[in-house]
Amino acid sequence: MAQKGATSTKVYWITWSVLLTFTLVMVWLDGVSIPRLAFVIAMLVAMLAKASLIASNFMHLRYERVSLILMVVVGLLVTGTLLYVLIVPDAVRIQRMLQ
Repeated sequence: MAQKGATSTKVYWITWSVLLTFTLVMVWLDGVSIPRLAFVIAMLVAMLAKASLIASNFMHLRYERVSLILMVVVGLLVTGTLLYVLIVPDAVRIQRMLQ
């Protein structure tokens, strides 16, 4: 009898297959000639879907309270935003130096 919160191997294989499919679609989209905005939106949607799958299945967050899930998600978003804000000025400076 499976315990509450126990995840079977089948769930991991299905998750891995879906993540692989998303990755292959993202690689394919990179080679296709589509408008830039459509490309960026498709990539963002795919990345968010992949992050959700990873968090829910591999980090076992689907069995946790909403408050813990929100803490993890907000913490990751704040950290990602902070890193982005700190890196962008250097990237802009380097781009200007190369021009």
